[in-house]
Amino acid sequence: MNSLNIAARFLDRNDGDRTALITPSGRLSYAELRSLAARTGNALRALGVRRGDRVLICLSDGPEFVATWYGAQLIGAVTAEIYTYLQPKDYRYFLDYAEPRVVVTDAAALDGLRAAGARGLLVDGVAEHELLPGERHFGSMVGAQDDLLDPVPVAPDDVALWKFTTGSTGAPRACVLPARSPHVSFEGYGRGVLGLRQDDVVLPVPKLFFGYARDLAALFPFGVGAAGIVFPERSTAGRIFELIAEHRPTILVNVPTMMSAMLAHPDAARQDLSCVRVCVSAGEALPLELHRRWLETFGVEVADGLGSSEAYHIYLSNRPGGSRAGTLGTAVPGYRLRVVDEHGGPVLDGEVGRLEITGETVALEYWQDPVKSAATFVAPQTVRSGDLVSRDADGFFVYHGRVDDLLKVGGVWVAPAEIENCLRGHPAVADCAVVGYRADGLVLPRAYVVAGAPLTAQEVKDYVRARLAPHKYPRDVMFVDALPQTASGKVDRRVLEAAV
Repeated sequence: MNSLNIAARFLDRNDGDRTALITPSGRLSYAELRSLAARTGNALRALGVRRGDRVLICLSDGPEFVATWYGAQLIGAVTAEIYTYLQPKDYRYFLDYAEPRVVVTDAAALDGLRAAGARGLLVDGVAEHELLPGERHFGSMVGAQDDLLDPVPVAPDDVALWKFTTGSTGAPRACVLPARSPHVSFEGYGRGVLGLRQDDVVLPVPKLFFGYARDLAALFPFGVGAAGIVFPERSTAGRIFELIAEHRPTILVNVPTMMSAMLAHPDAARQDLSCVRVCVSAGEALPLELHRRWLETFGVEVADGLGSSEAYHIYLSNRPGGSRAGTLGTAVPGYRLRVVDEHGGPVLDGEVGRLEITGETVALEYWQDPVKSAATFVAPQTVRSGDLVSRDADGFFVYHGRVDDLLKVGGVWVAPAEIENCLRGHPAVADCAVVGYRADGLVLPRAYVVAGAPLTAQEVKDYVRARLAPHKYPRDVMFVDALPQTASGKVDRRVLEAAV
């Protein structure tokens, strides 16, 4: 059987002279990236990393991140990535949970990792004399290695990488993924949905630690010899507009939160996005009103979709040239999707149920959680998600929220997403989120609203009452300057639920 080593497939088959990465420091060719990845892989081996060992990557976006990821894949290690702006307690959680052989980091996360008790770090972007005993300098160590490194053979079922769940509703779990997952996802989604081509240039809004962005900027494009843009600073609407003007990407990898921020930018109407052939949206539901405003302002088609760490990447998506606003599109090639009830039985078209996904990319398990694994991975290569959807007769799916977000108000289940979508239709509502709170022992909806124009709490309540069933209107309204976000750009509902 042919090896499914990821680096062999996505780096070694390309013309070495073509551009792989576009960075603030210039362009990096495939030959240069392959050389850096090989030297990084040899450095990891010198630090004791062996086949099957975990390498935890906590780096800012740049060539070093991408080379470390591919270098670890070259030697058969298991890669896992985390954000560079976490608190020490969060780093301690990941260190204890993942037990990595090596942690590769840089100045952005170094203090936090040290405070968390991390040892034996491989550190980039810090002067060698500033390192502590036991820490190694990335540039010096990698630079001293040979750039010859053959990829180790990898079988389809071999564990190749972890993807962490976002942790928006609980502690992040690692989805343990086999080597076949990236290959199958690239063919089904990268080729089958996006139609990636060699002249594409991909700009990701989320950072590379978020697998959705890494795959679309530094994996799937490499499958056709295309290029990805990487930049170390946090994403802002202004910075994204600058990168679009400078590099003229053809694919914009986005999330609804940033789409809203781009629309709210004072110079939004003057931006030229004509180079972008498609804006990919995922990570959270894309409200219909936000989609409409995006098209009206920028004229760039949106391929909205749904994916998860449990199934590796996007398995349900609209198609460029065939999008249907207000839906998540249809099944990505290679996946079988069912809408099921609480017992796993099928529900009729038009009825709401849980989404069940079957495909070769599905994770093998949640690391160290057999109970949750059994409840989620209900059959071979099948995951029963917490997403509530309905399917129409044409095979298009509509999102209705998550099972763990539902509120039982007056004895009736209410989906916060329905209230949120309603509120976003108000011209003065720039953004919003709805969570539950308790009053006199009852669960009631509370709306957190970012207002773009003068607005009162009573106007918010009246607007919803006029459009939805009476029990669904928010009993409490709180105005905020911005909604809290997780590192992956989703609304952090745990913060809102904990607020007084």
